[in-house]
Amino acid sequence: MLKTFSAVIPLVLALSLPGAAQAEALANQLFGAKKEASNQSAQPIGTYAKGCGAGHVQLPESGPTWQAMRLSRNRNWGQPVMIDYLQDLSRAAVSVGWKGLYIGDISQPRGGPMTSGHASHQIGLDADIWMLPPSRLNLSRAEREKIGSIPVRSRDQRSVTKNWTRSHHALLKAAASDSRVDRIFVAAAVKLEMCKTAKSSDKAWLQKIRPVAGHDTHFHVRLKCPAGASACETQKPTVSSLSKGGNGCDDTLLWWVTDYLNPPKATAKTPKKKAAPRKRGARQYTMADLPNQCKSVLASR
Repeated sequence: MLKTFSAVIPLVLALSLPGAAQAEALANQLFGAKKEASNQSAQPIGTYAKGCGAGHVQLPESGPTWQAMRLSRNRNWGQPVMIDYLQDLSRAAVSVGWKGLYIGDISQPRGGPMTSGHASHQIGLDADIWMLPPSRLNLSRAEREKIGSIPVRSRDQRSVTKNWTRSHHALLKAAASDSRVDRIFVAAAVKLEMCKTAKSSDKAWLQKIRPVAGHDTHFHVRLKCPAGASACETQKPTVSSLSKGGNGCDDTLLWWVTDYLNPPKATAKTPKKKAAPRKRGARQYTMADLPNQCKSVLASR
């Protein structure tokens, strides 16, 4: 009995400390526990990396030209505009020679921060599309957990691999040419390769293709806030203002092929930079960090 009592004392003391008993639950645990969308009108709320989604729609697990992957994650939900876009793009994939698309994470049923993985994908306007051309579109649930996509960039990040094909280029062009798209994230090597064959008329869509680390096996589509979505914040600056009317094959890539892939060597005269304070990530957010409307999204039945 004494042993049990002594083990409880530290816990009691800990809970008696100021603020310990009032510790806020993490938003990713609250949103990650929801299995269905909120019973509300569709509305993306907040920013892509700090928000939630009302009235999400579930992408059917399989369709004539797509399959949702990693179904155990329950992340095949998004705003209606995103679900429509993905189905449209899957049909466009057929026109470039693919059987359709393998679609990765979109968002959770009510969006919000995720328990693992992405910092964004919070408002139902982001989606990952595999670089792997589907061999068939009747994969079982178990197969969708085991199969993986393919890398299209080399290990040194400077070039594409033999997995990259003309049809990948055509698919990305179709993806970026849609007026609903704000930007598409790809590996820097993919952007470099696409720029090699760029034409002057490619500015309208190629400037939306943006190099970002960690996108060697998929590309990440981000849609603009739909019309009337007053609680949604489209990413700023917009791609068009970043590229200043160009296609992003000059100023955008300069940093990737210089400082990122080949960092300048430090010298004795190089001033030391002070370490920036570490920012809290999406998995540390509480409900207080999200827009106030997210409370009603979470509470809705």
